[in-house]
Amino acid sequence: MLWESSEPREALRERFGLDSFGDAVSWLTKVLAEGWALEVEACERILISDQNAIAWVSTDQGALVVKWSRAQERFGKFTAIAELLRALHEQGVPVAAPVPAVDGQSRVIVHSGALPLSMTVQPQVIGDLLEISDESAVRRAGACLADLHRALAKYDDSSLRGPDQDFDLRERIESWLEHQDGGLAPAASARLREQVASLPPIDAERQLIHNDYRASNILMDGSEVVAVIDFDEVAWDYCVRDLANSFVVLGTHFTKWQPTPTSARELFLEGYELVRQLSDLERRWLTTLTLWRAITAIPGGDDPAGWADAL
Repeated sequence: MLWESSEPREALRERFGLDSFGDAVSWLTKVLAEGWALEVEACERILISDQNAIAWVSTDQGALVVKWSRAQERFGKFTAIAELLRALHEQGVPVAAPVPAVDGQSRVIVHSGALPLSMTVQPQVIGDLLEISDESAVRRAGACLADLHRALAKYDDSSLRGPDQDFDLRERIESWLEHQDGGLAPAASARLREQVASLPPIDAERQLIHNDYRASNILMDGSEVVAVIDFDEVAWDYCVRDLANSFVVLGTHFTKWQPTPTSARELFLEGYELVRQLSDLERRWLTTLTLWRAITAIPGGDDPAGWADAL
């Protein structure tokens, strides 16, 4: 289990109709043979996260990562993301492009009994998670995000935009503030209210963003980014929203969450602006959006990592 404390075998059975690890491996072997013409030699492990699962398998075509989901309401988006990854790979962005199925598709609907599952297969990329104590790596990760933003700006798929909503940044923040009822950080929220009231509309266009660019989704070889992974949260928004999110959660590793030090934020932005320079107004909005994201990161119970103290 990635995040949850659920019993893994029970989750495997209840969510995907597979009674055991061995049963899952047998099912995977059959599915990959039929859908991708792959011969499974071994399965290292299966990781479950909510309605999704990931398996690391050795095949006659090398080491692969197999992902599937039962979230039927997201099947269309998953298919669009698979095509996006293929397009990004063709532009030279470090992503794991899907392995085409026998019919050429990047994402395929398979079944576990009567349960439909959306599945994709990708090459396994070997790398270490970004460590924010590595200054060169942090700077390079910032530049990589800017490269990714440039590539994403060229890609427009309406199925990745999500439902229509008001994208006015001020209205979004003010609406959020109205529903806080005091909140966990009243002083920081008051500061946020003052900041957003003084800002004019942002001088940038919306585009696709990664929306979850942090250490556990950035694979490194030394100080070089070898792959950006997990595009499941890709969204249509402003680049500074992506930056603000990274400013706050860049150093998080799965269940290990910690605020990002100011020094790491500065290095990250330095790397980013080597590729894509922010306007003065974007910089002002970045400060405000970072404060907003930092407030939302404060846990509801104990705060041993000191999220509130970092505001």
